[in-house]
Amino acid sequence: MIVPVILSGGSGTRLWPLSRKLRPKQFIDIHGADSMFSQTLARVDGDPFAPPLIICNHEHRFLVAEELRTHDVVAATILLEPLGRNTAPAIAVAAHQLAKTDPEALMLVLSSDHVIEDAASFRETVMAASELASQDHLVTFGVQPDRPETGYGYIRRGDSLNPVGFRVDRFVEKPDQAKAEEYLRHGDYYWNAGIFLFSAQALLDEIEKFSPEVTTAALAGLSASEQDLDFTRLDEKAFAAAPAISIDYAVMEKTNRAAVVPLQTKWSDVGSWASLWELSDADADGNVADGPALVLDSRNTFIRSQKPLVAAMGVENLVIVATDDVVLVLPKDRTQEVKDIFAHLDQLGFEETVSHTSVYRPWGHYQNLERGDRFLVKRIVVNPGAKLSLQYHHHRAEHWIVVAGTARVTNGNEILELGPNQSTYIPIGAPHRLENPGNEPLHLIEVQSGSYIGEDDIVRVEDTYGRG
Repeated sequence: MIVPVILSGGSGTRLWPLSRKLRPKQFIDIHGADSMFSQTLARVDGDPFAPPLIICNHEHRFLVAEELRTHDVVAATILLEPLGRNTAPAIAVAAHQLAKTDPEALMLVLSSDHVIEDAASFRETVMAASELASQDHLVTFGVQPDRPETGYGYIRRGDSLNPVGFRVDRFVEKPDQAKAEEYLRHGDYYWNAGIFLFSAQALLDEIEKFSPEVTTAALAGLSASEQDLDFTRLDEKAFAAAPAISIDYAVMEKTNRAAVVPLQTKWSDVGSWASLWELSDADADGNVADGPALVLDSRNTFIRSQKPLVAAMGVENLVIVATDDVVLVLPKDRTQEVKDIFAHLDQLGFEETVSHTSVYRPWGHYQNLERGDRFLVKRIVVNPGAKLSLQYHHHRAEHWIVVAGTARVTNGNEILELGPNQSTYIPIGAPHRLENPGNEPLHLIEVQSGSYIGEDDIVRVEDTYGRG
């Protein structure tokens, strides 16, 4: 069996404003009907794959849990990183976890935010590559370039190892345009897809040889970990001792056991709006209009809108992205610089870098509809069988109006069952809880009013999800 190790970190800043810190790009339906995380789960579902081992950060743990629940997938382990340390420490932790029971277990390391068009072809390539991995090669997967791309690292292949794989001659950093064109002409260079296959023990042996501080910190963080519901929390102090380094720098560029196997399918890391544009169907003038959008007399313009109607006329080479709270406009050739916009806004304290108007919780989600002086209106959706914490507020009262479904409401000493068009009032200081006892999502409107309506005015008395 091959154990999928799914890395789900980062904040996807280059795809802001769709991607944000609390709900980055892998959890959003960016390309296709499902999120990229869901597509990754589907890609490694069933034989010959074992249940996945998932590594994510603390803030995203319930997003991961909901993705697993929605797609009826049971993970072998969900490891929580206390802080980001790049890919090498995360992969080392996964290897140590697998080596506890089977040091020879093959681990397929995947990012949760890649698009791979042909899942069947991908599985076939992984199976073919498993022969090399079983011979203690550290396999990385490459993509045959179809254009002189400067946004990816490259791998130059060496001698053939078997019908599908080659020794790695060398890794190459992201090139300039001239070098990228040279690599395309040469034919022996692949884009580095950042996907790996090796045995847990082979990987640990090579990390110990070239980056021992990585494996030491990873093992210490795992050894001192604590169980939290369905999650395994790595020890923060121990894990923080690991250097922030990628698996490429820590191992793959130094080992003589590296092999490269080319993928036989279209692949993208969706690293910018321009790369998403490449994956989209354009009209005869090169325009892409996704969502409520109209493009007239324009060339090579990309529009993605979640809510407002966006109309463009007489423009060229523009990216326009609209959510319900942000509009982004920039030239196509500067889409890699969205991260700079994000960083600037984040430094200035804009909440729009952190969360969407829709905020996801383990019980469902809420959307902020209208905010004003001393009030906030929300739409709340509670999943079937889920319930919020028993809580109270020091500074605000709440009015709940049920729109659809059945609500079981604890309001002080009362327990109420409310249906559509029924409501209740929660006074300041009253302990209260909202539950959905039904089989369908519960929808309601909440109106908060008071002297302070921040999310930190929540005192949890009891919580199913272990939040303090």
